Amino acid sequence: MNNILKIAIIAYLIGNFSSAYILGKLCRKKDIRNYGSGNAGATNALRVFGLKIGIIAFIFDILKGFVAVKVGKSIMGFDGGLVAGLFVVIGHNWPIFLKFKGGKGIASSLGVMLCLNPPITIICMIIGFSIIAKTRYVSLGSIVATGLVPIVGLIMKKPFDLKFFLFTIVLAFMAILRHRSNIKRLLAGEESKLGERVD
Repeated sequence: MNNILKIAIIAYLIGNFSSAYILGKLCRKKDIRNYGSGNAGATNALRVFGLKIGIIAFIFDILKGFVAVKVGKSIMGFDGGLVAGLFVVIGHNWPIFLKFKGGKGIASSLGVMLCLNPPITIICMIIGFSIIAKTRYVSLGSIVATGLVPIVGLIMKKPFDLKFFLFTIVLAFMAILRHRSNIKRLLAGEESKLGERVD
């Protein structure tokens, strides 16, 4: 139990490293949460601050998910990686240092899954990026890709691993939960498309 708590705290704190917020403050002297969607994530950073900062934020968010899982696995094996993966995304979405106003966890979840199971991740990534390329809706590609992880995992991961399956369900649930407003805008035809700049 002590190891689980240790991993959860470390991963949560890693998740609190908000690259979009930090880059916005350092490079533009702006708080990302006051612009665009108000979301402290890579997609909003892309829209508000431009391509370069958006890509850097995206890479850093992937890295923190990957690093957190590595730390968890080093302490408690694969189960430790699952604990770390869950809490790094929680830390990204609801960071205590930003008054619980963080991102939506897609890039962090990507880093987590790349460390836990690259084949499943790559398949879902390809589908997600294909949807984004076709529709220019980042939110739609993100939601579909994350939602497919449990299904693809169920098909590909043999033998069946209940802990991993439940973990992917929770990861998908958190992603959909954080995209509630996007889903409403998508259904209403009001969602912003990739490439639309917000000031």
